[in-house]
Amino acid sequence: MLHTTRPRFGLMTAPAQVGYPDILRVWREADEIPEIEHAWLFDHLLPIFGDPGGTIYEGWTLLSALAAQTRRLRLGVMVTSNRIRPPALLAKIATTVDVISGGRLDFGIGVGSRPGWPLAHREYEAHGLPFHDTAHAVGSLAEACTVIRRVWTEKEPFDFHGTYVQVTGAYGNPKPVQRPHPPVLIGGRASATLRVVAQHADLWNIPGGDITDVVSRSELLDRYCGEIGRDPASITRSIHLPVSYDQPDLTHDSIAEAIDAGFTHIVLGLTAPYPAGVARWVADELIAKNR
Repeated sequence: MLHTTRPRFGLMTAPAQVGYPDILRVWREADEIPEIEHAWLFDHLLPIFGDPGGTIYEGWTLLSALAAQTRRLRLGVMVTSNRIRPPALLAKIATTVDVISGGRLDFGIGVGSRPGWPLAHREYEAHGLPFHDTAHAVGSLAEACTVIRRVWTEKEPFDFHGTYVQVTGAYGNPKPVQRPHPPVLIGGRASATLRVVAQHADLWNIPGGDITDVVSRSELLDRYCGEIGRDPASITRSIHLPVSYDQPDLTHDSIAEAIDAGFTHIVLGLTAPYPAGVARWVADELIAKNR
């Protein structure tokens, strides 16, 4: 992915409390609208909003289906929880999606759910997954990024024996369509996570909100890049902004603030139920007014 100063807009459809046909309808519509360049799902195994027993789909399985049903959109999971899948397995899953999509995957990954958020925390116990402390989660994210990149790129099986991740004879075949590998997007705002971003990411995503805080996090990332000799401009700044159907001016203002702050990868979060023609509405009402 080329890093540009032109804003690039996309959609997120959280795959919870909504049916697959509704998500597919939005993605197919967006795929026909050039102003919408990317589309995203999230990665949870139980709902984190609305009915705790409501519908939710596994993100990577759904992404694979949507990759086969679209032809142009770049696509990804914003962001994959590193706590859920071992990294070598995740690399294989991501490669499969990149192949199915013809090289349109943006690989999103992050530490995983916040331990203080009960609706997010419960999904780990429900699926027999460990929920380690923050130091473990951040350390394993850094090692996972290394292993995933090696699975994507190395021509021979390799061993990796880190503090948190151990693999023996890891190898990927086929390789991703994109060379040397799909762009890596890391999401998060914590200082420790931003150090991993500086080391491993092509894009960095942060949820919108207090723009002053967002800017301060971006400046901290700049500093961490400088400490390791990396050009901060080589990391595209991405932000997730919720869309208000009833008060589009609020969303419009949030987009303008984000662009002014240097964020050029804009992810517009849609809430279900999705109005008819919602992708076209986003393009005409929100994107066109922020070009």
